[in-house]
Amino acid sequence: MKNDSSPGHRGIPSPHEANEVTLTKPLSIVGVGCGSRTFTYCSIAAGMPHRYQIVAGADPQPGRVEKLREISANPAFRGFADDQELFAAGKLGDLAIIGTQDAYHVRPAIQAMELGYDLLLEKPIAPDPAQVLQVLAAADRLGRKVLVCHVLRYTPFYVKVKEIIASGVLGEIATIDASEGVEDWHQVHSFVRGHWGSAKKSNPMIIAKSCHDMDVMRWMVDQPCRKVASFGGLYYFNSANAPAGAPARCTDGCPVGDTCAYNALLYAGQHSPWMQHVHESGTVPEPEVIREWLKTSPWGRCAWRCDNDVVDRQVLAMEFEGGVSGTFTMTAFDRHRTVFIRGTKGVLIGGGHLKEQTRDDILVRTHLGQEARYRVPADIGGYAAHGGGDPGLVFALDRELAKPARDMRSGLHASVESHMMGFAAEEARVTGTIVDLADFRARHESVGR
Repeated sequence: MKNDSSPGHRGIPSPHEANEVTLTKPLSIVGVGCGSRTFTYCSIAAGMPHRYQIVAGADPQPGRVEKLREISANPAFRGFADDQELFAAGKLGDLAIIGTQDAYHVRPAIQAMELGYDLLLEKPIAPDPAQVLQVLAAADRLGRKVLVCHVLRYTPFYVKVKEIIASGVLGEIATIDASEGVEDWHQVHSFVRGHWGSAKKSNPMIIAKSCHDMDVMRWMVDQPCRKVASFGGLYYFNSANAPAGAPARCTDGCPVGDTCAYNALLYAGQHSPWMQHVHESGTVPEPEVIREWLKTSPWGRCAWRCDNDVVDRQVLAMEFEGGVSGTFTMTAFDRHRTVFIRGTKGVLIGGGHLKEQTRDDILVRTHLGQEARYRVPADIGGYAAHGGGDPGLVFALDRELAKPARDMRSGLHASVESHMMGFAAEEARVTGTIVDLADFRARHESVGR
């Protein structure tokens, strides 16, 4: 085996290849919820006007609708105050992007399908397993195609891992171990101060953040998960660990503010890019505007004095059909995703930590001592978001929708399986039990009927 520095992203069309797609007309898209994910997908789509056209958008924040209008570069773009107003106008396009907050996916998703839209559905599908299965039942009943935004399946990195597995060089997979380092500021921004800090208002952490990882593990193993156990909790970002004298808000003058890695005033400095995801303008305001906004915003609170209840670390142990065993670790106190696959003929090590050590992304070593290293691009067509997964998804979108529903790379049927893994893992963590996935799904299917 020799070193291979080829891009290795077979199955993801390059921008050049994408331009060669022959279409009778562009796929027309409406945005239901004009947030950062909708902006991202539509920005990429708008760069391929022969394939995609952004025709409408709805959001309670008028500034966000106007931003999507600008992204669309479409003089005929129609803006709406909310999803109900948009749906009342009838079917305006081919595809609806459901980019609303997590807890409000089910109603607009089903309504859009009833109007005749296919969907690009942001993950997670729904805030509980019964509702996930309700969306699946509606899609099957209505004959709609739903592509879930599991963008890791479209990254050059994971496509290459999948290609290496399929080549047979690893033999049969025996174990798969994966991890996700959320990164401490991301944890505080999104899962302590932010929209996903409370499972009651959004989803458990394993679903809100790591359903991507459940999905890509299921994809790599290519077998259903049978059983899962899980352990973890909220151990650090709680009031017991608040610095002495720390006030409820960082803007109130904290005695350790100058040395605190989680000081909210950093939003007016090195962490200002995060503002475009949460500020009502959808942009990064001037520092003085940010500092004033933080005085009343949830993002101005002390990281140890919030209403968060989701975990800051969690581990899973899984058993898949065919005997493959797997583990997954989610932690706030690291960064990068990593994967370690041990097969009957060889092993694969890949991810951010390997790249930091060797400048390679993937190392394959056979049990005969042969070795190969792979470099894969960190972006596609100049877009680096989610390791190239965001553009990979959009470049593949119309091609995927041309397939039968069950054959789509991140179609709803496949995504439901990984969602069940995540929800079952949370039940296992909370109850201290080992959860059987078939029993878990059957219980929630009966609830959703």
